[in-house]
Amino acid sequence: QVPAVCRDGLAIVVSPLISLMKDQVDAARACGIAASFINSTQIPEERRQVFRELHSGKLKLLYIAPERVTQDEFLRQLQETQLSFIAIDEAHCVSMWGHDFRPHYRELHVLREQFPTVAMHAYTATATPRVQEDIARQLGLREPELLVGEFDRPNLTYRVERRGDMLQQIRDILDRHPGESGIIYCITRKDVETYAAALQALGIRARPYHAGLNDDVRHASQDAFIDDEIDIIVATVAFGMGIDKPNVRFVIHTGMPASIENYQQESGRAGRDGLEAECHLFYGNDDVIKWEFMLRDQPDEVRKVSLNSLQLISNFCHSTTCRHRSLVQHFGQDLEADCGSGCDLCMGGRDDVDDPLKTAQMILSSVFRQQQRFGASYTAQVLKGSRDQKILANGHDQLSTYGLLKHETKQLITEWIGQLIQQGYLIKNPEFGQLQLTDAGVLVLKGETTPRLLRPQTTSKAESPKSAEQDAVDPKSWEGVDRPLFEHLRDVRLELARERGVPPYVIFGDAALRDMARKRPTTPDGFLMVNGVGKKKCLDFGERFVEEITRWSLEHALSTDVAPARETAPPPPPRNVTAGARAAFPLFAAGTSIDDVAEQLGRARSTVSGYLVDYLREERVIDASPWVDSVKRQQVEAVIEQVGAGPLKPIYMALNEQIDYETIRVVLACFQNRDAT
Repeated sequence: QVPAVCRDGLAIVVSPLISLMKDQVDAARACGIAASFINSTQIPEERRQVFRELHSGKLKLLYIAPERVTQDEFLRQLQETQLSFIAIDEAHCVSMWGHDFRPHYRELHVLREQFPTVAMHAYTATATPRVQEDIARQLGLREPELLVGEFDRPNLTYRVERRGDMLQQIRDILDRHPGESGIIYCITRKDVETYAAALQALGIRARPYHAGLNDDVRHASQDAFIDDEIDIIVATVAFGMGIDKPNVRFVIHTGMPASIENYQQESGRAGRDGLEAECHLFYGNDDVIKWEFMLRDQPDEVRKVSLNSLQLISNFCHSTTCRHRSLVQHFGQDLEADCGSGCDLCMGGRDDVDDPLKTAQMILSSVFRQQQRFGASYTAQVLKGSRDQKILANGHDQLSTYGLLKHETKQLITEWIGQLIQQGYLIKNPEFGQLQLTDAGVLVLKGETTPRLLRPQTTSKAESPKSAEQDAVDPKSWEGVDRPLFEHLRDVRLELARERGVPPYVIFGDAALRDMARKRPTTPDGFLMVNGVGKKKCLDFGERFVEEITRWSLEHALSTDVAPARETAPPPPPRNVTAGARAAFPLFAAGTSIDDVAEQLGRARSTVSGYLVDYLREERVIDASPWVDSVKRQQVEAVIEQVGAGPLKPIYMALNEQIDYETIRVVLACFQNRDAT
């Protein structure tokens, strides 16, 4: 939105997210941006009004669906308009290798041909390096600059568990999030209806959402969720692409998603406001079978890609390494260290097998003695000592490995097989499921290497209550917040949103409400010091919120106009210094500018700015002069001395909004390092 406002002309945003367009436009207009959209939900007169706005030259942003933007009449209209740039959202949809291929996207190369001098941008949050290359090729981009941000979401806590009593597992999570927003994803429509009805029977504000419901019902459920009229949406993967709800506190998958890309996108709907959120993935042996059934009618080439994606997400479920690391590695990045406390594996919620080498040798030996012709379920039955007719007919009850793991459950043996696949000791035929040993697996049989095998969790509560509590709340984000006031401000926000016909987050996000309930301002100037409050929102909503905060504080004997605590100690180093950040450190040590580092690494400037702060904190650098001129540095330091080395916004406001946040971050990091020495 910012480049569109700063540049002359109209910015075109191509998006498949029809249900999101109105919310995006409402949010832009709330910030004073001239924005509109064209899609199939509008009547002809509404579309004509948009074209009138377009020809007036006042419109800065226009959202439109891919099937409409390539129509001859619309292209003719654009030829008569000055364009600033064309942005294509959800660009992975153009690639067959992406997780959400859409044929209409293949026509978007017409835009490059029709407007050869107009800048074209393609955006996606879930593209592997292969998909990135395909996007550029399919859209006809000419030597595009590739800017890749960080895939890691450190505010999310990931937990992956075997499915048990699914309804109880869901309730355990909901108990930690009373009255908060969450999404529950299911593979089938039947499961959606079952869990939605069960939650409603428990008095929980939940609704179903899937493609089998009529449009009115789906739209009503989606709007109720966005508007905070319900807390839980239970849905198939048909739900979510049109959702930009920042305060989703948890996402639950009751079954394995179709791919890692799907999981990154669906779980990524949690915590978009930057506050803590948790993501739970529950899986079972039949999940792959369900997905394979749904893929049966796909063209062979597409089906092959989809089956490979299924194997990769199955590997993720059975992984024995940090979830954050596994996800970012899939997208071609890495973490300097495991997350430490952001996933079930790093929190120590699972126990290692006592003798993993011996257990692995039993499994691999059985696969080999079965001539590598059978799948995981069959192999588990052999090791369990099953009297199944097929096993007896094949004579596999006579194998030396028969019954070696008879004291373990079939489910657990299957889990260990999955872990061996994930670690590369076995491979699974994507078409028929037979297991085969790899060269690494042969080394295990020889005793030359040892895999890691874990006993999986079976509940989300009973086995590791301490870890579960750690998932739910990050105390720092609630520090100093009066929670009853926060809940009251949520009600005020909802009332204002209904009056204006917009989603609540368009008024303010949860992070802003928390800061209001922490600082409790009673004047417009104080309200402007709240993180997330700008001049326009202060003008639109400041009087109402200040009035409510003042009244509530008086009635409940709360202090008001609480100044941010003056911080002098340096902040802790980042939880994860990524490999990308580490690559930038030698360049910063040589005094290289942010722009030059961004160019050398092929990363976005904003990303590299974050790398610089990581570098300053880790190396305890006290001199910001290579990146900030002396006048600005002295101005920022003087204000820090006055208001404290705490949140950035009070510093920014005290500088009369004349020095950007990037500069403040750099000077602040050096100031804190110097103050601590």
